[in-house]
Amino acid sequence: MASPFLGEFMGTMMLILLGDGVVACVLLNKSKGQNSGWIVITAGWAFAVLIGVYVAIAFGSKEAYINPAVAVWAALSSGDGSKLASDIPAEFLGAFVGGALVWLHYLPHWKETEDQGLKLACFCTGPAIRNTGANLISEIIGSTVLMVGVGAIFAAPNGPLAGGWGPYAVGMLVWAIGLSLGGTTGYAINPARDLGPRIAHAVLPIAGKGESDWGYSWIPVVGPLLGAVAGMLIMKLI
Repeated sequence: MASPFLGEFMGTMMLILLGDGVVACVLLNKSKGQNSGWIVITAGWAFAVLIGVYVAIAFGSKEAYINPAVAVWAALSSGDGSKLASDIPAEFLGAFVGGALVWLHYLPHWKETEDQGLKLACFCTGPAIRNTGANLISEIIGSTVLMVGVGAIFAAPNGPLAGGWGPYAVGMLVWAIGLSLGGTTGYAINPARDLGPRIAHAVLPIAGKGESDWGYSWIPVVGPLLGAVAGMLIMKLI
């Protein structure tokens, strides 16, 4: 049953379950991890990327993009976009299911948490300071760093060294982005990571939830895609 579609679906689902899961752990009332902070969130997301990549590979996606922006970057870099029609829907579906599983896992905690913004943050990103231009630039920069970093990890002469350690290096890269660049917008750097769980937030019967902030939702989609283009151009120049 293994296939590239299933691999991208399962890998992205695991990414969101563990990534949004750590956010819920830190933010929701009466969680044992409540108020444990930004370091815990960024570390949890780094490990979520690591496990998500391995799960994607195990279920049939040797590329293990688990991110539509990375898939687009790879297609632009190679000139082969034949898998985008399969990979991208699988990633968005996996992200939605991952968000739904986070809701289910923390089911009693939503009612215990009054702050609607904290509930939304368990599913998708939002800006620390709402400024459309600055927020978009932050997502472009963070996503460009992701693309250039991934390209560097697997490029010669690093490629032979990456081998089975590649996912660990990518996890460390995402950790670095979160620690250094994530304070502005929450570093979506992945359209599926944001939009899939945002839709889950909109449709699930989450106790006491508020709006899903659709006015901001295009930035974590467009920014990473523009970052994919920028990352491709930088790597081509090199």
